[in-house]
Amino acid sequence: MLMDVGQQMEAIPLSLSRAIKIMRLDQDGDEILLYFLESGDSCALSMGTYMGASKSSIRAVTEQETSLLMVPVAVGQAWIKKYTSWSTFVLESYQSRLEEMLQAIDALAFMDLSARLKRHLSDKVKVQGNLTLHTTHQDIANDLHTSRVVVSRLLKGFEKEGVLSLHRNAIEMATF
Repeated sequence: MLMDVGQQMEAIPLSLSRAIKIMRLDQDGDEILLYFLESGDSCALSMGTYMGASKSSIRAVTEQETSLLMVPVAVGQAWIKKYTSWSTFVLESYQSRLEEMLQAIDALAFMDLSARLKRHLSDKVKVQGNLTLHTTHQDIANDLHTSRVVVSRLLKGFEKEGVLSLHRNAIEMATF
């Protein structure tokens, strides 16, 4: 785990390789996936420290070995004032993450779980760069804030459609 809810943020992670999963927790500790950070991305929510926030409101975890550049908050704040390119990067990060969060809200509000699951699998293939996803049905259920039984049933249906093949702790995507 790179960062947890309530953790003091002393540095902002920049992903240099692989993906970082950004999640929000409810009062019971249940998680929902907000978005993935890909190589070259930074978390706009953690960049809030540049404007005075000091504690994390998200959980950030890696699913694979990841290279990071940690930018201390004081350094990032100085760069905003000194370098226009850094200020632009920070603002573009906010814009990009806001768009992704709006897509997540749209998915929750307007998409059925089957469509959300297909989108989630597609996103994971994209960020991991691999058609074989090493994950469990429970991990997917946690990401989508639903039950494992429902996810397993939907995945079985996708397998019958030829969209994917299910293996122990892995899903092999046929397309996407």
